[in-house]
Amino acid sequence: MRTRWVIALLLAIPLADTLLLLPIAGRIGFVPTVLLVVLTGLVGMLLVRAEGRHTLSKLQRKAATGEVPTNELLDGGLLIAAGAFLLTPGIVTDALGFALALPVTRYPIREVLKRYVVRPYLDRQTGGFVSGNVWVGGFPGDDDVVNLDPEEYGRPGDDNS
Repeated sequence: MRTRWVIALLLAIPLADTLLLLPIAGRIGFVPTVLLVVLTGLVGMLLVRAEGRHTLSKLQRKAATGEVPTNELLDGGLLIAAGAFLLTPGIVTDALGFALALPVTRYPIREVLKRYVVRPYLDRQTGGFVSGNVWVGGFPGDDDVVNLDPEEYGRPGDDNS
Protein backbone atom coordinates (compact mmCIF):
# COMPACT_ATOMS: atom_id res chain seq x y z
CA MET A 1 0.00 0.00 0.00
CA ARG A 2 2.88 2.40 0.80
CA THR A 3 4.40 1.82 -2.64
CA ARG A 4 1.25 3.13 -4.32
CA TRP A 5 1.53 6.40 -2.41
CA VAL A 6 5.19 6.79 -3.36
CA ILE A 7 4.41 6.17 -7.02
CA ALA A 8 1.48 8.61 -6.87
CA LEU A 9 3.71 11.25 -5.30
CA LEU A 10 6.43 10.70 -7.89
CA LEU A 11 3.85 11.21 -10.63
CA ALA A 12 2.21 14.20 -8.93
CA ILE A 13 5.40 16.24 -8.68
CA PRO A 14 6.04 16.50 -12.45
CA LEU A 15 2.34 17.13 -12.99
CA ALA A 16 2.41 20.00 -10.50
CA ASP A 17 5.57 21.34 -12.16
CA THR A 18 3.93 21.29 -15.57
CA LEU A 19 0.73 22.89 -14.30
CA LEU A 20 2.79 25.65 -12.66
CA LEU A 21 5.26 26.22 -15.50
CA LEU A 22 2.57 26.71 -18.15
CA PRO A 23 0.96 29.78 -16.52
CA ILE A 24 4.39 31.22 -15.69
CA ALA A 25 5.52 30.76 -19.29
CA GLY A 26 2.27 32.36 -20.48
CA ARG A 27 2.83 35.34 -18.17
CA ILE A 28 6.57 36.07 -18.62
CA GLY A 29 7.30 34.21 -21.86
CA PHE A 30 8.92 30.94 -22.87
CA VAL A 31 12.58 32.04 -22.96
CA PRO A 32 12.54 33.81 -19.56
CA THR A 33 10.84 30.76 -18.04
CA VAL A 34 13.55 28.45 -19.40
CA LEU A 35 16.24 30.86 -18.17
CA LEU A 36 14.58 30.96 -14.74
CA VAL A 37 14.56 27.18 -14.49
CA VAL A 38 18.20 26.92 -15.63
CA LEU A 39 19.29 29.72 -13.28
CA THR A 40 17.59 28.16 -10.23
CA GLY A 41 19.17 24.83 -11.12
CA LEU A 42 22.67 26.35 -11.34
CA VAL A 43 22.34 28.39 -8.16
CA GLY A 44 20.89 25.36 -6.38
CA MET A 45 23.74 23.13 -7.45
CA LEU A 46 26.29 25.68 -6.20
CA LEU A 47 24.44 25.78 -2.88
CA VAL A 48 24.31 21.98 -2.64
CA ARG A 49 28.01 21.79 -3.45
CA ALA A 50 28.93 24.29 -0.72
CA GLU A 51 26.64 22.64 1.85
CA GLY A 52 27.99 19.22 0.88
CA ARG A 53 31.56 20.34 1.53
CA HIS A 54 30.56 21.82 4.87
CA THR A 55 28.70 18.64 5.86
CA LEU A 56 31.61 16.45 4.75
CA SER A 57 34.06 18.43 6.87
CA LYS A 58 31.74 18.14 9.91
CA LEU A 59 31.42 14.39 9.26
CA GLN A 60 35.19 13.96 9.09
CA ARG A 61 35.65 16.00 12.27
CA LYS A 62 33.13 13.87 14.18
CA ALA A 63 34.58 10.62 12.86
CA ALA A 64 38.08 11.73 13.90
CA THR A 65 36.90 12.35 17.47
CA GLY A 66 35.07 9.02 17.62
CA GLU A 67 31.56 10.48 17.70
CA VAL A 68 28.73 9.00 15.67
CA PRO A 69 28.02 11.36 12.73
CA THR A 70 24.28 10.64 12.54
CA ASN A 71 23.17 14.18 11.73
CA GLU A 72 25.86 14.61 9.12
CA LEU A 73 24.93 11.37 7.37
CA LEU A 74 21.27 12.39 7.28
CA ASP A 75 22.28 15.82 5.98
CA GLY A 76 24.31 14.12 3.26
CA GLY A 77 21.31 12.07 2.18
CA LEU A 78 19.08 15.13 2.20
CA LEU A 79 21.65 17.03 0.13
CA ILE A 80 21.74 14.21 -2.42
CA ALA A 81 17.94 14.42 -2.67
CA ALA A 82 18.20 18.23 -2.94
CA GLY A 83 20.64 17.86 -5.84
CA ALA A 84 18.28 15.48 -7.63
CA PHE A 85 15.35 17.84 -7.15
CA LEU A 86 17.37 20.85 -8.32
CA LEU A 87 18.54 19.05 -11.46
CA THR A 88 14.95 18.25 -12.38
CA PRO A 89 13.49 21.22 -14.25
CA GLY A 90 10.48 22.81 -12.63
CA ILE A 91 9.35 25.24 -9.97
CA VAL A 92 8.01 22.68 -7.48
CA THR A 93 11.12 20.51 -7.66
CA ASP A 94 13.33 23.58 -7.28
CA ALA A 95 11.36 24.64 -4.18
CA LEU A 96 11.75 21.14 -2.70
CA GLY A 97 15.45 21.16 -3.61
CA PHE A 98 16.07 24.52 -1.97
CA ALA A 99 14.10 23.41 1.12
CA LEU A 100 16.42 20.41 1.45
CA ALA A 101 19.59 22.38 0.64
CA LEU A 102 19.19 25.39 2.93
CA PRO A 103 20.27 24.66 6.53
CA VAL A 104 17.39 26.72 7.95
CA THR A 105 14.83 24.30 6.50
CA ARG A 106 17.01 21.18 6.28
CA TYR A 107 17.59 20.91 10.06
CA PRO A 108 13.88 20.68 10.96
CA ILE A 109 13.35 18.21 8.12
CA ARG A 110 16.24 16.15 9.48
CA GLU A 111 14.74 16.12 12.98
CA VAL A 112 11.34 15.00 11.64
CA LEU A 113 13.08 12.30 9.61
CA LYS A 114 14.96 11.09 12.69
CA ARG A 115 11.82 11.05 14.82
CA TYR A 116 9.42 9.35 12.42
CA VAL A 117 11.70 7.19 10.25
CA VAL A 118 15.09 6.48 11.82
CA ARG A 119 14.14 5.88 15.46
CA PRO A 120 11.13 3.61 14.72
CA TYR A 121 13.26 1.59 12.31
CA LEU A 122 16.08 1.22 14.83
CA ASP A 123 13.58 0.34 17.58
CA ARG A 124 12.20 -2.46 15.42
CA GLN A 125 15.69 -3.73 14.70
CA THR A 126 16.93 -3.60 18.31
CA GLY A 127 13.80 -4.49 20.24
CA GLY A 128 13.40 -1.07 21.83
CA PHE A 129 16.98 -0.31 22.89
CA VAL A 130 17.14 2.96 20.91
CA SER A 131 14.21 4.65 22.64
CA GLY A 132 14.82 2.96 25.99
CA ASN A 133 11.64 0.87 25.95
CA VAL A 134 13.44 -2.20 27.23
CA TRP A 135 12.09 -4.57 29.89
CA VAL A 136 14.35 -5.07 32.87
CA GLY A 137 13.67 -7.81 35.35
CA GLY A 138 11.74 -10.04 32.96
CA PHE A 139 8.68 -9.57 30.84
CA PRO A 140 5.44 -8.18 32.24
CA GLY A 141 3.30 -10.92 33.72
CA ASP A 142 6.22 -13.35 33.75
CA ASP A 143 6.29 -15.24 37.06
CA ASP A 144 9.65 -16.81 36.29
CA VAL A 145 11.72 -13.73 37.22
CA VAL A 146 15.31 -14.16 38.39
CA ASN A 147 16.29 -12.09 41.42
CA LEU A 148 19.66 -10.40 40.81
CA ASP A 149 20.25 -8.84 44.24
CA PRO A 150 23.79 -9.84 45.30
CA GLU A 151 22.61 -11.07 48.70
CA GLU A 152 19.92 -13.38 47.37
CA TYR A 153 20.78 -14.73 43.90
CA GLY A 154 18.31 -17.19 42.48
CA ARG A 155 14.68 -17.56 41.60
CA PRO A 156 11.92 -16.38 43.95
CA GLY A 157 10.98 -19.13 46.40
CA ASP A 158 14.34 -20.91 45.90
CA ASP A 159 15.84 -22.11 49.20
CA ASN A 160 19.48 -22.52 48.15
CA SER A 161 20.88 -20.43 51.03
